[in-house]
Amino acid sequence: MTPGASTRGGEPAPHPGPDPGPGLAPGPGPDPDDFVSQVLAVVESIPPGRVMTYGSVAAALGSRASRAVGQVMAYAGADLPWWRVIRASGHAPRDHEQRALEQYRVEGTPLLWSRSGTFRVDLERASHRP
Repeated sequence: MTPGASTRGGEPAPHPGPDPGPGLAPGPGPDPDDFVSQVLAVVESIPPGRVMTYGSVAAALGSRASRAVGQVMAYAGADLPWWRVIRASGHAPRDHEQRALEQYRVEGTPLLWSRSGTFRVDLERASHRP
């Protein structure tokens, strides 16, 4: 039966509720074996001043799903040190560069600056390998 379809008696079927996002299932608590919980655990383990790329987070889990790591961060990463998960180029998460820069300065994250004034994280010095 599709959402909004009628049940017996002519009443609409209950809507299942909003989709909590990829890998986020409603329930009593997180399953430590699911991908989302594993990504969150890796991100929480990154020390201040250090970073991991989306791909290196995935690799730490034995996966190549860097885009899925990005989706997890987009849906569930707000309460984590999200600025420590960066693009493979060393650039901060897209559309969050200024907020990330503030955190990098507080934590002393090694940065590289271009002549035009843009920055990226110095991956050689700042990469965390769990």
